[in-house]
Amino acid sequence: MTIKEFSELCGCNPQTLRYYDHMNLLKPVKVDEWTGYRYYDEEQALSFVKIKNLQTAGFTIDEIKGLLDADDATIYDAFSAKIKEHEEKLNQIKKIQLSYQSEMTNMQMKIEDIRNMVTKSLKNYDATEEFGITREEYEKIMDSVNEAFEGIMNEEIDFDIDFTEYAKGGAPKEEEVYNDILNNPDYKQVYEKHNWKFVKEFMDEFSELEDGGEYFLQFSCQPEKADSTAFANTVLGILNLKNMGKVHSFACNTTHTEDGKNHFWLYKKTK
Repeated sequence: MTIKEFSELCGCNPQTLRYYDHMNLLKPVKVDEWTGYRYYDEEQALSFVKIKNLQTAGFTIDEIKGLLDADDATIYDAFSAKIKEHEEKLNQIKKIQLSYQSEMTNMQMKIEDIRNMVTKSLKNYDATEEFGITREEYEKIMDSVNEAFEGIMNEEIDFDIDFTEYAKGGAPKEEEVYNDILNNPDYKQVYEKHNWKFVKEFMDEFSELEDGGEYFLQFSCQPEKADSTAFANTVLGILNLKNMGKVHSFACNTTHTEDGKNHFWLYKKTK
């Protein structure tokens, strides 16, 4: 029988038979060496039924191959095992369904806690000397940070800012993320500044980010800056305002300086 005739017998598309042939599930009894036409025997329709049912029941290709020459009793047992497997998976999905809302609520509460902590630190922070901005400008930055949290809560945000590390409080620790980026070929250094006193001295030199870019900011600075939750968040807030309308992602890490001087590096993901 030609592949067209055999597909009509089996009630399937010829493409299905070509796929089964390619996967070594159901090979034609003959392939014309000149035309490449596939030919099948009527008895192979039984093998097709076996393969189709096993595939529909969720058996993998390798599992099906292992059952092609099995007797009906073995296949029946395999179906029973597959039913049990699906039942266990279904029960797991049901458990996830029941816990989904509580987990979402807990996560929203955690985000809200971080938001309150960040907001409080920003309100108590004077950014005038460090960043050279007025209180009115700083109010806009705080609004921008708050909008970022609103976007996270509502999942309607088109940029990504990592606030979590700056809401923890206490002295920062060396970040594995930073060390990873230093050795990560997917990131390249695009800017650096050393021995500065205030961020306002160089903020304008790196604050214009490319649309669609993914950036990592690393500060190694004196404790009064590194230990300040508001310091890093103000940097992120300024970057967000200066790059409004762009899709961007940036994270910031602050660590204690080892030489008593302030240092800054900006990395961009290239891949």
